[in-house]
Amino acid sequence: MGNILYIIALVLVIAWAIGFIGYNAGWIIHALLIIAIIAVLLRIIQGRKVV
Repeated sequence: MGNILYIIALVLVIAWAIGFIGYNAGWIIHALLIIAIIAVLLRIIQGRKVV
């Protein structure tokens, strides 16, 4: 599950960067960035669980 969050966060950050640089998508791009930051924070807070 943690790897999926990292992948989603990476995709969202890349989408935000493309939108910020190349397109004027308005609030949607910034919402994607916020979701990516939340995903990364959840990953950091949860950490690795010992089996």
